[in-house]
Amino acid sequence: MNYQIENEKAIGPDQQLYLDLLRKCLTASIYEESAWKVIEGKPSIAPVGWNPAAPFKNWFRRFMVNQLQKRSLMLVRRDRYDAAVREDGGDWPCFGFTMIGHRGLNIIQKCVEEVLTNDVPGDFIETGAWRGGATIYMRALLRAYGITDRLVWVADSFEGLPAPEDAQDGWDMSHVQHLKMGLDRVKSNFARFGLLDDQVRFLQGWFKDTLPGAPIEKIALLRLDGDLYSSTMDSLSNLYAKVSPGGYVIVDDYFSWPACKRAVDEFIRDRKLRAEILGQEIGKAYWKVEAA
Repeated sequence: MNYQIENEKAIGPDQQLYLDLLRKCLTASIYEESAWKVIEGKPSIAPVGWNPAAPFKNWFRRFMVNQLQKRSLMLVRRDRYDAAVREDGGDWPCFGFTMIGHRGLNIIQKCVEEVLTNDVPGDFIETGAWRGGATIYMRALLRAYGITDRLVWVADSFEGLPAPEDAQDGWDMSHVQHLKMGLDRVKSNFARFGLLDDQVRFLQGWFKDTLPGAPIEKIALLRLDGDLYSSTMDSLSNLYAKVSPGGYVIVDDYFSWPACKRAVDEFIRDRKLRAEILGQEIGKAYWKVEAA
């Protein structure tokens, strides 16, 4: 599924081929080994084979994983690569740069191309970047279209997810090492694709600390991938008012994390916003921001 804009800004076949290949690289779709699963000392959500009633087995698992990590080794389980699952962003690539799949990247491209077509003012930002794949793709789109007057902002703790504030905040993923990517690692990922330049800016820290004073005047594309209720609400509360009419908001976890959906629904309801949420068929919520 490729999105194109048919006007004077439309890209040629070479640029589109570049974007197609970039999507495959960012999602690690060209490597079947990317479907292998990293085994962690403590499991994440709904693990297979994790039995809390078997303390010795669980202790031994944690012990072995920790010993391997001390030696810069990891334990992985060989799983079969499923192209349809990767297309939908339904798995976590062992390596690669994003978990959102081809469809998630396609939605970014659709929104970017529409704001460029309609000259919607503002920069692009993602809150919750992991290895930077989605924002790398945003920067690549600006490069493909020859846009030099917009910035891409990468907002993340670069320490993994915070612990939930309470039981209603969402699942606790703060222990998952696979989600912890340092700032230098993310910058190097941009550099691998030749896209680390002065059109990319980084906001390091927890959203509650960095977003209130973020030096962003206008936003054309706001992508949220913070999972938790509190992280989602921090992003919306501090950035939504900066989204230009005609701009887009994408919420990665709306259809998969109940706490995230609750934050979005409450924000829209309490501010009496007109927001037609689309994307249920692809599992990525997005909507166009209307004028107040």
